[in-house]
Amino acid sequence: MQIGTVIFPTDYSITMDELAPALEARGFESCFVTEHTHIPVNRLSPWPGGDTLPKEYAHTYDPFVCLAFAAATTTKLKLGTGICLLPQRDTLITAKLVSSLDRMSNGRFLFGVGGGWNKEEMNHHGTEYKSRFALLEEKLSAMKGLWTEDEYGHNSERVSFSTSWSYPKPIQQPYPPILLGGDTDYTLDRVARFCDGWLPIARPGFDAATSMARMKAAADRHNRDFSDISVTVFAASADPAAMDGLRAVGISRALIALPSVSRDKILPLLDDYAKLLA
Repeated sequence: MQIGTVIFPTDYSITMDELAPALEARGFESCFVTEHTHIPVNRLSPWPGGDTLPKEYAHTYDPFVCLAFAAATTTKLKLGTGICLLPQRDTLITAKLVSSLDRMSNGRFLFGVGGGWNKEEMNHHGTEYKSRFALLEEKLSAMKGLWTEDEYGHNSERVSFSTSWSYPKPIQQPYPPILLGGDTDYTLDRVARFCDGWLPIARPGFDAATSMARMKAAADRHNRDFSDISVTVFAASADPAAMDGLRAVGISRALIALPSVSRDKILPLLDDYAKLLA
């Protein structure tokens, strides 16, 4: 099992060109970053994590800009979005960002995507909450075509463009791994149908063995080889026993959540977490 980290990269926390090489030097496999374009002040959508939305949600940098800085200061560290709110993004621009970052990092990008939870945020982007996953699927289908075909056009209910050239192509073939966030049965079916991996959150009550069994059942329903699907646990506990439990059931990757704090506060934490890599 690989061990990486996830962080809300903000304007008041350690910079990515400092964090990424510190992670690589300590032997972490990957660094994932979150995404929110903005947080509407008048918000009715409940935050899945509790009553009070943390400050960092409104202060995040753009994930692709952050990961570009991380790529430029490392050579081995894998770089992931956790998650990219794809239904809120332009299909053609995002496809270009993904392929550009994958090439400029020499094939180190992991494309974590999801539908999002903040109705007001996505409405500002012209995205409807109820149809966000249908839109996500159409966008991914179109992006796969752009990444793999010399000339490609797409015409579906929500995504349409004429036959076009779109370069550069990603280094990873056929494209960077697509990891889908979420924890519903619908999410698991989508992973089995059109993604390379699952990105569940280790919320209170998360059970790794049960989660793996659910993912395998979804793979079986869609005649998918379960061994081809990676499972990356978002915000995994840094407790050694908890890590052993994830490893024992075949979890592919565990992401430890880092706080959005300064360099001086982060580096000692990394030293402690690095002991898990031994």
